[in-house]
Amino acid sequence: MPPACLNFSLMRFSLSQANPTMASGSNSLMWFRKGIRLHDNPALEYAARGSDFVYPVFVIDPHYMDPDPNAFSPGSKLAGLNRIRFLLESLVDLDFNLKKIGSRLLVLKGEPSEVLSRCLNEWRISKLCFEFDTEPYYQALDKKVKNHASAAGVEIYSPVSHTIFNPLDIIQKNGGKPPLSYQSFIKLAGKPSWASSHISDEITWLPPVGSVGNCMISEVPSMKELGYEDKEEDERTPFKGGESEALKRLRESISNNEWVANFEKPKGDPSSFLKPATTVLSPYLKFGCLSSRYFYQCIQDVQRDVKKHTSPPVSLLGQLLWREFFYTVAFGTPNFDQMKDNKICKQIPWKYDDELLVAWRDAKTGFPWIDAIMVQLQKWGWMHHLARHCVACFLTRGDLLVHWEMGRDVFERLLIDSDWSINNANWMWLSCSSFFYQYNRIYSPISFGKKYDPKGNYIRHFLPMLKDMPDEYIYEPWTAPRNVQVKAKCIIGKDYPKPVVDHKSASKECKQLFHEAYELNKRLNGKVNEEGLKDLRRKFEEVEREQEPKSKKLKQKLIG
Repeated sequence: MPPACLNFSLMRFSLSQANPTMASGSNSLMWFRKGIRLHDNPALEYAARGSDFVYPVFVIDPHYMDPDPNAFSPGSKLAGLNRIRFLLESLVDLDFNLKKIGSRLLVLKGEPSEVLSRCLNEWRISKLCFEFDTEPYYQALDKKVKNHASAAGVEIYSPVSHTIFNPLDIIQKNGGKPPLSYQSFIKLAGKPSWASSHISDEITWLPPVGSVGNCMISEVPSMKELGYEDKEEDERTPFKGGESEALKRLRESISNNEWVANFEKPKGDPSSFLKPATTVLSPYLKFGCLSSRYFYQCIQDVQRDVKKHTSPPVSLLGQLLWREFFYTVAFGTPNFDQMKDNKICKQIPWKYDDELLVAWRDAKTGFPWIDAIMVQLQKWGWMHHLARHCVACFLTRGDLLVHWEMGRDVFERLLIDSDWSINNANWMWLSCSSFFYQYNRIYSPISFGKKYDPKGNYIRHFLPMLKDMPDEYIYEPWTAPRNVQVKAKCIIGKDYPKPVVDHKSASKECKQLFHEAYELNKRLNGKVNEEGLKDLRRKFEEVEREQEPKSKKLKQKLIG
């Protein structure tokens, strides 16, 4: 039996019969940004309460959506095609669900604060409702919108519903500072204030849309209408956006009580791509197509029905709480998205090496496990969490010593579930810049994938040039004799690149640099200036130059 929380029809509405052509009386504007859903949407419920008309609005923000011809992959300045397409699919689904009950989504385009200011005036709005957002961009935007609305005498309602807890409450409980460990966060957070009551999964009344006047309203645009070419792709993300898809995927995940009860992260098979070893609910949580509070309640329903289950931090519930922890730390830490002036981030003399970054980004490192993961990222906009760990470690502290901010930017662009708080936190974690400091524990770009997928089926799928390489060479094709390479129709250095580094010596160098950088941070209490970082970087560049001839000889020997 599925948990009780899943036994509901998506929405039940009774429609107002008021004349939708006259926007007079009490008018509310519901501004969707994230929270692209109807279930558990306190802002929407409040907008409906006591209103004659409700205007459900989404603003196409050029900052995020306009095509950027200078970006390294098709998409906008900040988002690749997979995430833009996922968002549009989510909006189409929201519009469909609204239309089923006599409403619709009003899509406008422009700088959001300017667009909303015009709408508030044109539609004589008395109540503006939108979900609270912790990201710096939205914090600044919301301040502008609130100032205009307040000056116009408009009531503002902005509840916390993207997260389970209000990050500000946790920070206040901790004396004004965010907790910096998961365990301290759990202790402070306790149980959510709403945990004993049932999360609202239905709205019984929604007023119609009033007259839109002179505001330029459109349907949800297509990719082509946004200015993106409809390019032929050999493979694209199998994950479709929208609340309907989110709830369907949730039902499928939660219906297996045993799987939910025994879920234990970080276990799972990162090479399992035909049937991913996780829920793949992260993009739906990111866009708010799925309520995290509703997900939390569903997991609790399952746990009550089983005799034994895993616990945080490794359980499924524990994963939701990791999300909460990262949101809280991000919200309470100035400059969270950078190393400089970020008080919780170790100061490391990273390389700003564009050549190495591009080799990693474009799946040309010469390490098939790493490259296959990066191809999956480009094509699907998603990969398993352990796969993310591997490629992030490889770029930063494991092999290439490239700055985590550069890798973060690639993930931020290409992932469909890219989330400002979680993406930055994970990159600091995996680069051993914050949260996790065991820099000697490095993911091998060869042996780690091999233990899950010894035949290299994952590699063969995403790197078809290696599909005929024998099993014993699939993770290290540069070690294959020339005649084997010829037979496999894949000459290393021609059809597939040579390794960009020798992993053994590169990881050794990384560990040594980290040892010295940590000592420097400890000695200076984290207040390492740019000159100190440059000195440390110069020291290691000298070591690199001394070892370069040896490294070249070893590389030639390996490649033959």
